[in-house]
Amino acid sequence: QVQLVESGGGLVQAGGSLRLSCAASGRTFGVYAMGWFRQAPGQEREFVAAISWSADSIYYADSVKGRFTISRDNAKNTVYLQMNSLKPEDTAVYYCSVRPGVLVPLTEREYFYWGQGTQVTVSS
Repeated sequence: QVQLVESGGGLVQAGGSLRLSCAASGRTFGVYAMGWFRQAPGQEREFVAAISWSADSIYYADSVKGRFTISRDNAKNTVYLQMNSLKPEDTAVYYCSVRPGVLVPLTEREYFYWGQGTQVTVSS
């Protein structure tokens, strides 16, 4: 079994920054892609960013491009999401996810493992 634990969420004013972390532990499976998704109240979970094992493939949702940066440290089995210039519409629960293998999916149904989420609230 794989466990994913997110951290780094909180309350921040618009224009501020937060850095989310997600550490994977448990069963190992070689190379894997990692992704971040978010879900705002009353809305469906949506893709935010994803990164391949070697970090040579990185993808962002248009809504966060230029403001968010995804990165990973494979020695620590950890993925990060640096969020700058935060807006009230970025308020959501943020989830990290893992997909074993070399594919880097952009849809949630293609990810196998999920964390429990961390709340990000951006005040105006």
